[in-house]
Amino acid sequence: MPLKLPQSRLPFALLLIAPFFLWGTAMVAMKGTLAHTTPLFMAGVRLFPAGLLVLLVAFSLNRPQPQGWKAWGWITLFALVDGSLFQGFLAEGLQRTGAGLGSVMIDSQPLAVALMARLLFGEQVGLWGWLGLGFGILGISLLGISPDWLLAAWQEGITVGLPAADFWTGLFQNGQWLMLLAALSMATGTVMVRYVCRYADPVAATGWHMVIGGLPLFLGSALWESNPWQNLDWVDWMALSYSTVFGSALAYGLFFYFASSGNLTSFSSLTFLTPIFALLFGNLFLSEVLEPLQWAGVGLTLISIYLINQREQIGQKLAELGWNSANSAADPVAVLQAEVDSDPSS
Repeated sequence: MPLKLPQSRLPFALLLIAPFFLWGTAMVAMKGTLAHTTPLFMAGVRLFPAGLLVLLVAFSLNRPQPQGWKAWGWITLFALVDGSLFQGFLAEGLQRTGAGLGSVMIDSQPLAVALMARLLFGEQVGLWGWLGLGFGILGISLLGISPDWLLAAWQEGITVGLPAADFWTGLFQNGQWLMLLAALSMATGTVMVRYVCRYADPVAATGWHMVIGGLPLFLGSALWESNPWQNLDWVDWMALSYSTVFGSALAYGLFFYFASSGNLTSFSSLTFLTPIFALLFGNLFLSEVLEPLQWAGVGLTLISIYLINQREQIGQKLAELGWNSANSAADPVAVLQAEVDSDPSS
């Protein structure tokens, strides 16, 4: 039974925006819960039950279940990368940073997609793409580097020895760089989803990858964490339920449905909405306030994400105005789709 989505303009636009709104607000809900739980347990709760809900929907819609070792192999690999690694890095990083700032770091993943497309498929990034990458690197650097360290470096210079060692130690303790690892995992999952959906139904594959990906998180929680749920109150359980049902099951179901149905090129340009929602609701509910330098980093990162995703459209508009846009490259996700579709071995 095919999945029916509304084709009228407003409801369809709301569905396109929904995953990013749900992810941004789920980041705020999870951040508010972390004081009473542990990261890996929270990541497992967000993933495993949501996968069961997606599978329940898949069964009710008579969606075909995976068949054969290729389907299960791709789903398992997809689960480990986009499920276990992504959610694990996200939860650990969220414990060490704010919801809004963490969301900006997570949604730098189009930068990684562009670089992977360049390295794996020889895609030319183009003038606007490289400009976007430059903005992204600068923006992420401003997000991850302590303003106090920058002030000290400006006044005293960077010395070799203990200060530099303290700097590198601080980088991997503040959470931003764990968020970058999460973004890299998500970018790899974005690349993989086209391969997965050649062998499995997108709805069923989404559900199974969440169920399988949640198991290592629960195992890690059992081995390395203590008292993961004993301190949770009803507000925390409500927040976790929201993150599971809406921030995972519904958001991932919509996202991977659109990603597998040929809409990802234009759809991915909406990614920059997630940190906007997270920053807004993080300030509203958690009173999160960024440093001026971090706001500058947020702005540069959002600009970079926009340039990476929209560089083809920018080139086309400039060409209409007489600008030579021959160096403007296509969207990297579209290139990935074309490569997968044309690969005879797949």
